[in-house]
Amino acid sequence: MSLCINPHCSKPDRLDNINNRYCQSCGSDLFLNERYRVMRLLSDRSGFGNIYEVFEQGTPKILKVLKSEWNSDAKAVELFKREAEVLRQLPHPGIPQVEGYFQYQTRSNFGLHCIVMEKIDGVDLEQWLEQRNNQGITQEQAIQWLKEIAEILQLVHEKQFFHRDIKPGNIMIRPNGQLVLIDFGTARQETYTYLAKVGGVGGITSVTSAGYTPPEQQNAQAVPQSDFFALGRTLVQLLTGQHPLKFYDAHQDELNWRSPSGISPLLLDFIDNLMERIPSKRPMNTQALLHRIEELEKILIIVPKSPLIGRVSGSNYLQANPCVIKKATYCVNTLANILRGHSSMVSSVAISPDGQTLVSGSLDETIKIWNLATGNLIRTLAGHSRGVSSIKISPDGQTLVSCGRDNCGRGNIKIWNLTTGNLIRTLAGHSLWVSSVAISPDGQTLVSCGGDKDIKIWNLATGNLISTLAVYSPFLASVKISPDGQTLVSHGGSTIKIWNLATGNLISTPAVHSRKVNSVAISPDGQTLVSGSLDTTIKISNLATGNLIRTLGRHSLWVRSVAISPDGQTLVSCGGDAAIKIWNLANGNLIRTLGGHSLWVTSVAISPDGQTLVSCDRNTIKIWRGQ
Repeated sequence: MSLCINPHCSKPDRLDNINNRYCQSCGSDLFLNERYRVMRLLSDRSGFGNIYEVFEQGTPKILKVLKSEWNSDAKAVELFKREAEVLRQLPHPGIPQVEGYFQYQTRSNFGLHCIVMEKIDGVDLEQWLEQRNNQGITQEQAIQWLKEIAEILQLVHEKQFFHRDIKPGNIMIRPNGQLVLIDFGTARQETYTYLAKVGGVGGITSVTSAGYTPPEQQNAQAVPQSDFFALGRTLVQLLTGQHPLKFYDAHQDELNWRSPSGISPLLLDFIDNLMERIPSKRPMNTQALLHRIEELEKILIIVPKSPLIGRVSGSNYLQANPCVIKKATYCVNTLANILRGHSSMVSSVAISPDGQTLVSGSLDETIKIWNLATGNLIRTLAGHSRGVSSIKISPDGQTLVSCGRDNCGRGNIKIWNLTTGNLIRTLAGHSLWVSSVAISPDGQTLVSCGGDKDIKIWNLATGNLISTLAVYSPFLASVKISPDGQTLVSHGGSTIKIWNLATGNLISTPAVHSRKVNSVAISPDGQTLVSGSLDTTIKISNLATGNLIRTLGRHSLWVRSVAISPDGQTLVSCGGDAAIKIWNLANGNLIRTLGGHSLWVTSVAISPDGQTLVSCDRNTIKIWRGQ
């Protein structure tokens, strides 16, 4: 499909448009700004703009086009441009990255205002609740989400902007669990609002969303604390599963919502404080907001005093099914430890070859090294400036490699001495963020990939760049190397590519998933490829041929990570439904489901002896062991 966005085109979706530069109905250019081809309309329900999916050299992006009826409204055009200006000033994984604003001219010289930005894979919180049959979230999840949104708002408010339209439909969840605040078209500079209010400098556009908008904003007098009111109303919906207006008593002008079970009065009181009718009674600023949330976190999210919390099992943590395979690699049915220490989402975990050390990387920009047996923190490594996306340990256990979104083009791969924590070197070469690294079984080769769509192959010992594979596909999410060191697997978007690592030749491109692939794993014998996807399925394929063997599909939301046990008998998967599933890899039977996480699980790792499973969510690491 190739769509024409000319609002006056008689047939914008002609099938023969895809093979042409110009629309076969109206003659307008289909190659917008010499870069983007529009593939499909995502939404036209907004009264403000139409949302399209566009591709630039195979990479999906979002195109927002101001509806033509607003072109003559100076205020509407100003608000539309404002969104691009705001997002450019807010580099954060919780805020969509804008690529640019431009004007597009149809063949009849009708002008359209356009913004291109990052495409966020995932669903918004309103859709997420619907997928859960509107079941409210837990107290722990509420506090963690409060903190995550407050951290995003802190950046927004520090730039003298405030959002003005916070609600579940404007908060999305990336497949890795990161919350993203979207729709900044209503954002307003704080100084302009105050000048307009006291000095009559222009009109103030009133922006309202029924049930979420505070009284002062309904009267066109929005202030920074207006975001806190809307955040409180959003939490009401997340905790109860119901729209805030369901609880509104118009006669008493009250919101009678405090009914969720299992929620501390301290948290309920805090949310009510966010929703005070008078702005001055709400938290003073984002610093005060975060301070209050951190106090609640200390009181209501209990951290174990001892590293070991005991061999806890039962319905609170797992579904205790008997082991299906006698003497399986491990029969995990015990939650042995919970590690806390990261202040933001844990994106990746790795276990050293001797099974003694656990390493975790987080969006809080730190790497933490733990004693796996005791759970004690050994040290914290800092050096990444925009979060850690992937970590790997060399086969000899001496070297740690990490990567992230920081310092694009100037060194976003870091090589550390795992024993001392000293930084050995930093590698520069990727022009955009690095999403994944892999180390060959002989420990000599490092492979990296990321947002610039390149795979780079390095000498791990010297840091020298050996070669670059230009993939020209959606940005690459991950790379894996086969146990014999001969095969490389990469994935980006819904595409998986299998390469000869030595020659760089493409072997095959298995077409197995309908949506974005989030993780791949290769069996120890090098024969089987496992992939998990946003389409909620796990696919098991023959690595040599790329042929699909079977599909596993019992996750209710996206699959985030997959791992295979050292003996190749067991597959572990996790994802957006907060479940860890353990499978028989040979026949695809589900062995058991572990349910100890209250949030989506971002990563899993299995110890070399197969007796320990490590899983992580937003900022918690859980360690599971057999009997």
